[in-house]
Amino acid sequence: MFRTKAAFRFTVIVAVGLASVLDIGACPRAFAADRFATYANPVDLPYRYQFRSLREAADPTVVRFKDRFWLFASHSKGYWWSYDLRHWEFVEPTGFPVNRYAPTAVVMDGKLFMTASENTPDIWVTDDPLTGTWTKVADIRPGYNDPCLFLDDDGRLYMYEGLSGTDTLRVYELDRTTFQPVRKADVPASRDKAARGWEVVGDNNEIESAPSFVEGAWMTKYKGTYYLQYAAPGTEYKTYADGVLTSTSPLGPFKYEPYSPFSFKPTGFAAGVGHSSTFQGTDGQWWHIGTMTISKRFKFERRLGLFPAAFSERGELTVDTYLGDYPRYIDGKRELTGWMLLSRHKPVTVSSTLPGYPAENAADEDIRTWWSAGSGDATEWLKMDLGAMKTIEAVQLNFADQDSAGRGISHDVYRYVVEGSDDGATWRTFIDQSTGGRDAPHDYRVLTKPERARYLRVRNVHMPDNGKFSLYDLRVFGHGDGARPDMVTAVSATRQRGDARRATISWKPAGKADFYVVRLGVRPDLMNQNFQVYDGAHAANVGSLNVGQKYYVAVDAVNERGVTKGKASVIIP
Repeated sequence: MFRTKAAFRFTVIVAVGLASVLDIGACPRAFAADRFATYANPVDLPYRYQFRSLREAADPTVVRFKDRFWLFASHSKGYWWSYDLRHWEFVEPTGFPVNRYAPTAVVMDGKLFMTASENTPDIWVTDDPLTGTWTKVADIRPGYNDPCLFLDDDGRLYMYEGLSGTDTLRVYELDRTTFQPVRKADVPASRDKAARGWEVVGDNNEIESAPSFVEGAWMTKYKGTYYLQYAAPGTEYKTYADGVLTSTSPLGPFKYEPYSPFSFKPTGFAAGVGHSSTFQGTDGQWWHIGTMTISKRFKFERRLGLFPAAFSERGELTVDTYLGDYPRYIDGKRELTGWMLLSRHKPVTVSSTLPGYPAENAADEDIRTWWSAGSGDATEWLKMDLGAMKTIEAVQLNFADQDSAGRGISHDVYRYVVEGSDDGATWRTFIDQSTGGRDAPHDYRVLTKPERARYLRVRNVHMPDNGKFSLYDLRVFGHGDGARPDMVTAVSATRQRGDARRATISWKPAGKADFYVVRLGVRPDLMNQNFQVYDGAHAANVGSLNVGQKYYVAVDAVNERGVTKGKASVIIP
């Protein structure tokens, strides 16, 4: 069936989120088959081992060519293809350096062309990427950084590029035969951190003194308007996001859109959604795939996240990141399933613990911390007490690869068994991966049917590449019993004196709320920023605002039963 030099088949399950139009926590859809057409971020790919045996993929490009989606990502030793954005196959190619950052691709003249960052000096081409065979077609010395190839509908070819802590983006029109530049324009509107809080470095945009990296250009044309997206402030920060500039010409001049960042996910299990590509699905709906950060053991330890995108009636480019690592349907309206997180801060007991990696890390809803057993032996296990009988729909096992010896493409697999229990003594099998298995460090599994249980246990059978049994988190999704939380009231918001890029938002605690989601945006129907606030806090300091832009604010209350939406009635002038 396959003509690749190396091909691996697996299922990818990815998540999304634009909650202001969704009835989150409502009853799941009636059709039983829908439960299996869901996904949760990070994208469930067999990420390649990179630096120091750490996995990475970042800076993704997705294009559609010959009825398939083609996914290229940094340093991945190849690329993937899919018919449906769920089931992916890997191609290990030849003919070009496979370990370059930020690959870009464009379809032109019935062929697929590509190049990459790091001043890559060449353009390569293939008419059959399934074979994995590419040929050099042009010398483009000295090359570009974070490039984006874009073919306009009039047949003209452009290159958008830039990667700098001080400079802005640039655009070149290229000769479509030689790929040499024939015209150039700077894009000064692609940098202004003095007026754009989200361009300031830091996990809360708080490090004013550090240089902000502007990078990751991507061009989308929609109804005659050119949407040039760019990423800031840096790939290792939770606030890594995409802003957007618009123009009526591919060379500009470009205007900054004040609803930026349009792609933003600074909180949750896995944060960040910058340096992305925006593309259309087979049904015409738009998608946005970007870079999510771990960046704990190494700055470039990253993952991919896939999110629904859309254009509003007024032409704004939007990306739905609300609860963006919770399960979501991949078809239709692409709404959240309503399966809530049941595992955060639940008691965990384990077979053993490697010093410095305690058991509670496996339930803290933070991909930057993890639990590790003392070995990778089949005797290792983890047990979680959900606190009461709950309805379990799906789990996501996020393996941390502690002390793995993996290098490059792994040909090993994770093998394990997930069991449930009512009393912690008698167990029944929910998921059996004791044989076979797959290379899935973010293994999202929908149960065959909803199961009632209080306890979950994961028994290790085999960890790949001699790693220890370790989990960033065991994430459990489903429903608790009882009622949804009360509605949040008494919301107030004020800009910080002396720095209009920052604001403090506070509210009165709501009954039965486990945590809150602060939403803000430039209009009540365009609430495209959201922040999850945990552990009893009822205030948030945000640093992502644009100077001179009015914002609307709402606060939602969340528990294991669902979400109670707040009203967008408070204004930050």
